[in-house]
Amino acid sequence: MITFTRAATAALLACAVALPATALPAAAASPAPSVSLSAPVAPVAPAAPATAIRLPAPTGAFGVGASVLHLVDRSRTDPYVPSAGARELMVTVHYPAARTARGGAPAPYATEEEARLVLVGLEKTDPADIRALAGIDTYSGRDVRLAPGKHPLVVLSPGFGVPRFLLTSLATDLASHGYVVASVDHAYENSGMSVPGGPALTCVACTQMHEGKIKGADVTAVRAADVRFLLDRLTGPRAVATWPYARTIDPARIGMAGHSIGGAAAATAMVADRRIDAGVNMDGAFWDTLPADGLGGRAFMFLGTDDEMHRPGGVDTSWDTTWKALGGFKRWLTVSGANHFTFTDAPVLLRGLDVPDEGATIPADRALAVTRAYVGAFFDERLRDRPQPLLTGPSPLHPEVRFQQP
Repeated sequence: MITFTRAATAALLACAVALPATALPAAAASPAPSVSLSAPVAPVAPAAPATAIRLPAPTGAFGVGASVLHLVDRSRTDPYVPSAGARELMVTVHYPAARTARGGAPAPYATEEEARLVLVGLEKTDPADIRALAGIDTYSGRDVRLAPGKHPLVVLSPGFGVPRFLLTSLATDLASHGYVVASVDHAYENSGMSVPGGPALTCVACTQMHEGKIKGADVTAVRAADVRFLLDRLTGPRAVATWPYARTIDPARIGMAGHSIGGAAAATAMVADRRIDAGVNMDGAFWDTLPADGLGGRAFMFLGTDDEMHRPGGVDTSWDTTWKALGGFKRWLTVSGANHFTFTDAPVLLRGLDVPDEGATIPADRALAVTRAYVGAFFDERLRDRPQPLLTGPSPLHPEVRFQQP
């Protein structure tokens, strides 16, 4: 269960910083797992207008499509619940839609059960709030035709205890600018993950972490394996069986971004898998020590809070350590007025639910705009070779963002 209060944020960060970093395991050859593709979850009933929660519309030139994939890696037993059998992932793929695409039901934000489980952490049980959260407009059409051409792929990994749909605003915006974006729910690592034909899978790993049975490095290693499997399924020989439009993904242009432990997992996944060309960590403590050659010259960006946690020399010393190990293109950006969840959809959700966004002074819409602008610019520069003035220094368009020079 996850909450967005200051106490919960502090607890997550304390957990992330408290344990020492460990060496990353060497990359292993990927086995040949199997995959099952389910029909996307049914759309939820729209929320009543009085309780509607609205994300900002995507800013790119493309419309956005969305597909929901249920992937099963039969080469691995679930590390948190071995009795569950094979490792499962739920993935939402947002993608640029063809200009002539028609039809397709609106893609849902979340299932009602997923929404209900998130709201438990906010002590919100009103069915109207559940419907409002689940029925948020994602500006996406389900399974509509994809825009022609080859498209870069970006994988998004959420924070520990947090579902993938809290990265929807970033995902849809990237898709509107021509990216295929795969947002991943890692089984038993979030408040609730709906799977076809079964109950929602809740955060067993959260309990195991609290009880000291696992460490953050265990979680990032699992996520790196999840991402390797996902890339195999989206870019390998059986890609079209996984997702009908998979052949439009350019396997030479792959990035990964994540929030909190998902951001730490981006670095871990890059060490384990050379296919990932660029990574972004949004306010997550690193759990793993990079090898001697860092990321082999591949690009990486830090995007975090401008406070005692993630400024150079801050409480989270893993940022300083990792920064020194990085080679090649790198950026360390902090955002004034941000808290840990600023880099997700949380600011807009909390505003709509009339819940204080404790510790944050940046307005909700600005929070999402800053995240979209800098993550999008980073991937445009590194995956598309398009120089981005926004990454060269402070911008009057985004005065909240500070360039750190450790």
